Amino acid sequence: MKKNKELLDNVLKVIAKDRERTNITRKYEQKAIAFLVQCIPPCISSNILSVIGLVGNLIVGLSFVLGAFINSNFLLLGIVGCFINWFGDSLDGRLAYYRSKPRKWYGFCLDIMIDWIGITAIGIGFILYLGSQWELIGYGFIVMYALEMIITLLRYKITNKYSIDSGLLGPTEVRLIICLVLIIEVIFNGTFVYFASFSTLILLISNIKDGLQLLKFADERDKNN
Repeated sequence: MKKNKELLDNVLKVIAKDRERTNITRKYEQKAIAFLVQCIPPCISSNILSVIGLVGNLIVGLSFVLGAFINSNFLLLGIVGCFINWFGDSLDGRLAYYRSKPRKWYGFCLDIMIDWIGITAIGIGFILYLGSQWELIGYGFIVMYALEMIITLLRYKITNKYSIDSGLLGPTEVRLIICLVLIIEVIFNGTFVYFASFSTLILLISNIKDGLQLLKFADERDKNN
């Protein structure tokens, strides 16, 4: 048991050395990732895991489409999509570090592009599920999420720090919230529009806050040069 714990701790150090996490579930999530990377067969590469992550987001988007045109119970398919996305998105880069084959810049570019495709698919699903009277909310969600990605890139350029978390909330917490909301929508049909509106508003506030902070960092860097 002690030997297994030491092995897990060593793997944790390897997979987490390039990234500092601040999200609520980080302790348990990192341990799960450290265990899972040891179980991935050699034939599964980081690129394959990235594709798996994208498939997960596409399934989430599909669940909204099916929920809109067939039955709202299909929204529960989105929970499966969230898990698949977590598996692929969380393990792709960590697997590369575990195998001592990190591709920092390639992985960074691939993650951004795949995330954009995935979130666009989910946003389109939002729009179709919410209906024409609420389609601006779905559009606003895509715009706000895209702006968050731009701010993340600018922060990396200016501060040389890449963070996927916003305080105590990270991608994993967002997935858990989405799963909870999907369950609530299936039970109490019509509540999703409130979540979509609230999440878009939160993204707007977060982007304004992060954007102003980023401008402050940029101004300080200019003064120090």
